[in-house]
Amino acid sequence: MSQYSGKITFYEGKCFTGRRLDICGTCCSFQDRGFLNRVNSICVQSGAWVCFAHPNLRGQQYVLEHGEYPHFHHWNSRGDRLGSCRPVGMHGEHYRMEIFEGSRFSGRSLELTEDCASLQGQGWDKPFVNAIKVYGDGAWVLYEEPNYRGRMYVVERGEFSSFRVWQACSSSVQSVRRVVNYV
Repeated sequence: MSQYSGKITFYEGKCFTGRRLDICGTCCSFQDRGFLNRVNSICVQSGAWVCFAHPNLRGQQYVLEHGEYPHFHHWNSRGDRLGSCRPVGMHGEHYRMEIFEGSRFSGRSLELTEDCASLQGQGWDKPFVNAIKVYGDGAWVLYEEPNYRGRMYVVERGEFSSFRVWQACSSSVQSVRRVVNYV
């Protein structure tokens, strides 16, 4: 299996019951595959995935790694609606990210190579991140609250000059975690 492939199964019912939808690559619309947007449980057989609340890879993001999610609360959701998904692009095992206080990579910065449950604990005294550079091979999940809670945003290798570029509703970032690709 290549680093970009994987398999994820969505179920309409809790605890892996009801109709199911198997996905092995990007799916821009569950409805186009005959599956309603109601999802109550998920099984990630391989790969790392970002799921979106709406079709066309839009809306609230949920990052899911290898494992079983018997109820939508287990993937940090407040409801049972999902509309699209895509695998997280993984290029290897080297993780390095730099966050910036100002847009266009200005102001104070902090480099990260490991998970961080609280950016404030690392000396980042601002509740926001405006620009990001992801170096190396890995992908990262940004959380709006400490201890990997709240809204999630995935960022992969590249430069993101403002929070709007990485599809965030706000620039609030309190914790970050590396995405691990289990094949």
